[in-house]
Amino acid sequence: MDFNRLESVMRKLALEAGDVIMEIYGSDDFDVRSKSDDSPVTAADEAADAVISAGLRDAFPDVLLVTEEQSDSHGQQASAFLIVDPLDGTKEFIHRRGDFTVNIAYVVDGTPVRGVVYAPAKGRMFFTRADGRSVEEQGPFDKGAVGDMSPISVTTPDNDALMIVASKSHRDQATDDYIGKYAVKDMRSAGSSLKFCLVATGEADLYPRVGRTMEWDTAAGHAVLKGAGGDVVRFDDHTPLTYGKPDYANPFFIAYAPGVELKKA
Repeated sequence: MDFNRLESVMRKLALEAGDVIMEIYGSDDFDVRSKSDDSPVTAADEAADAVISAGLRDAFPDVLLVTEEQSDSHGQQASAFLIVDPLDGTKEFIHRRGDFTVNIAYVVDGTPVRGVVYAPAKGRMFFTRADGRSVEEQGPFDKGAVGDMSPISVTTPDNDALMIVASKSHRDQATDDYIGKYAVKDMRSAGSSLKFCLVATGEADLYPRVGRTMEWDTAAGHAVLKGAGGDVVRFDDHTPLTYGKPDYANPFFIAYAPGVELKKA
């Protein structure tokens, strides 16, 4: 893989997808339908997917593309693949809360090694550079040229005063019970893959997820977090969260800054 080209293509496609999402987001009304698993889908999911899929297939025709909105891709496997969630946080989008993201990642041998997370309504863009290190780019965003960037890095956590981030739409008692095992200084909620990015920038130390997710929900954020010095492990045994599983479904997991003394499930 040409990582310089991958960086450029993923960033540009994320911005283009963000444009079509925001056009629909700004409209007076949009249709919301339910998929077979009862999760919502909108025209914005499908329009963003069309933009990203066409661009990735054109740039990397020999690389498997797995995307949430194309179910025929969910039965395919490869040791290296691109994986896309064109609009992560559809519920946030529907309720016009702004915490939704465009997610594109590249996975090699079970690990997401490069990724981009773009939150168009928040004006925040995070991605891994060609060398694997993560940055946040400051807007306004130009599709043809990268703007000012700041390297991002996880914080050194204080286990007596941890910053926790948890899901805005999927918070439950099991999550609260697990968080209760830690000494918490403050807690914030966020939608979509932004939670990984808040750990990556040091705005949070720990993000536990006790609930169903798919690999396209997490791969880009996982890549950004790894490129900032963080990691993601399974909730049950704290082994690495891996990708390319037969059904692309994730177990429960914990995203964290090294130094956090992880508690047992």
